[in-house]
Amino acid sequence: MSGSARHEPGADRAAVASADRVVVKVGSSSLTGGDGHLDVEALRALVAVIAARRAAGGQVVLVTSGAIAAGLAPLGLATRPRDLATAQATASVGQGLLVARYTEAFAAHGLRVGQVLLTAEDTVRRGHYRNAQRALDRLLGLGVVPIVNENDTVATDEIRFGDNDRLAALVSHLVRADAMVLLTDVDALYDGPPSRPGARRITEVRSAADLDGVDVSVRGSAVGTGGMVTKLASVRIATGSGVPVVLTSAAQAAQALAGEPVGTWFAATGRRRSTRMLWLEHAASTQGRLVLDDGAVRAVVERRTSLLPAGITHVTGDFEAGDPVELVSTEGAVVARGLVAFGAAELPDLLGRSTHELRERLGAGYDREVVHRDDIVLVRHR
Repeated sequence: MSGSARHEPGADRAAVASADRVVVKVGSSSLTGGDGHLDVEALRALVAVIAARRAAGGQVVLVTSGAIAAGLAPLGLATRPRDLATAQATASVGQGLLVARYTEAFAAHGLRVGQVLLTAEDTVRRGHYRNAQRALDRLLGLGVVPIVNENDTVATDEIRFGDNDRLAALVSHLVRADAMVLLTDVDALYDGPPSRPGARRITEVRSAADLDGVDVSVRGSAVGTGGMVTKLASVRIATGSGVPVVLTSAAQAAQALAGEPVGTWFAATGRRRSTRMLWLEHAASTQGRLVLDDGAVRAVVERRTSLLPAGITHVTGDFEAGDPVELVSTEGAVVARGLVAFGAAELPDLLGRSTHELRERLGAGYDREVVHRDDIVLVRHR
């Protein structure tokens, strides 16, 4: 995208219409009725929009919520389960129903679907990430519409994404999407609760400054896990890695994909980064903390250097070499994340010592960086 301050009206949105590959994310509230039942007609309407895009030659990856919501009615549950075990069981029942409906609806348009269930572990571990990437690429190459969902049945509190909004952003990067469309139960981002008199629709966002004063504290539908807060977090991940986003309602999905001025347009703010740096910042579950002295903080943050043992004052957590850890200041502020080169049991004997001293005292192999600069991603505070 051009860095110019002047933009032709609709020029950015037109890029969605011409995008070769788009990730579409739909939330539970857009696929279920107020009683928690799966709204088959709403699902079919969305499928018709995606099928039209496919017929025009575009590729679409669908990231869908709704498995837990779809399982409520068959199990006789009135509301979304609060405990993890019941949520997993409900997802197990609902996932089959949800995919069966998608299979049937897409088949009516002559399209096949492939189910892809992911957990955060699939983006944290490099081998898992590459396998998921290859599988999605192959499905798209075969003309299949991938249907992606979080694997709620096996995910745990520690590793689960927690909402499919963030999953959609990570998938957008994984499949090298040209754009992402977030479909929810409101037609756009507003500067306050949409139900509040005088609330103003925000038509486009080009930087964080455009969100100053925006109130997104009100929770959305009871059947979903995320509100506008999680959607904006998802948007930051996508746009920060070079993927523009349109946020709107499922009812306006066709217009959004056609580049029409609906919803809220979020311009890409960064460039596509390595997959490792993306998951390290947004998906990796850190296993411990390294406390840095002031000099080490400045070196890592300002000069972008590697972290040496001499700059570390304290270690917490239980981790092995290669695990992701947080780098924090003496005040406890997280300044970066990184892949540590030593296990937690090895580090205490190295702290505060120079590499020269470690080489003489412990021998070759201990005079290296604790976290190499290529394995560090700075935490951007907002």
